[in-house]
Amino acid sequence: MADILKSGNKNIIELHDIVKSFFIGKPNELEILHGININIKEGEFASIVGESGSGKSTIMNIIGALDKPTAGKYYLGGIDICNAKDKQLSEIRNKNIGFVFQTYNLVARSTAISNVELPMLYAGVTKGKRNARAKELLEMVGMQDRMQHKSDELSGGQKQRVAIARAMANDPSIILADEPTGALDSKTGRIVMDIFHELNEKQKKTIVLITHSMELAKETDRIITLKDGIITGEKINDGRGDKNAYI
Repeated sequence: MADILKSGNKNIIELHDIVKSFFIGKPNELEILHGININIKEGEFASIVGESGSGKSTIMNIIGALDKPTAGKYYLGGIDICNAKDKQLSEIRNKNIGFVFQTYNLVARSTAISNVELPMLYAGVTKGKRNARAKELLEMVGMQDRMQHKSDELSGGQKQRVAIARAMANDPSIILADEPTGALDSKTGRIVMDIFHELNEKQKKTIVLITHSMELAKETDRIITLKDGIITGEKINDGRGDKNAYI
């Protein structure tokens, strides 16, 4: 499958009339998303903001090809995700989307460098190449002195930096970050956000930040506000907001 970044599409993410329901056909059927429309351009740093229960995690799962909508269309770099086979979706997740979660999702008893190598192992990258790439990425996030530390020996901020390095392992087109600073103190959260800005500005990565924090969202190019499964607002940040939101 071709890298979706090379698709030539101006919009790398296109959600059209997305509906997501659970317990379909049962008395307790529940519709979480009610006709969502979102377009995100290549190289954009966008945020989706909402309180708990707004549906933002459900949108993240759909954008990340972890789940499919009940109705509507989703195109990722021109690929029809709704009709893609499981094998293709798995390849897209591994090679084209880098995930960063609030809870880090590292393998606890593996070293930092082994965690970063993992997506490359699944992608079939040779041992020498994945080791060199993992070292390069850990240096990029300032973790060169902790490469051989097991993840359960690292602080929360160090774990998140390893998680960002792992997300970049296969040079994905998109970074999808779900509350990436939610478990961190303000100083450490600032370091993590600075890394995202660098990835966006210097490497031109498309970044989608899922957050409950409007202050954090103000650092992004565009803020999409979600409430009760409906988009209630959208704002362009021409000069991009306050990068001192965490200070």
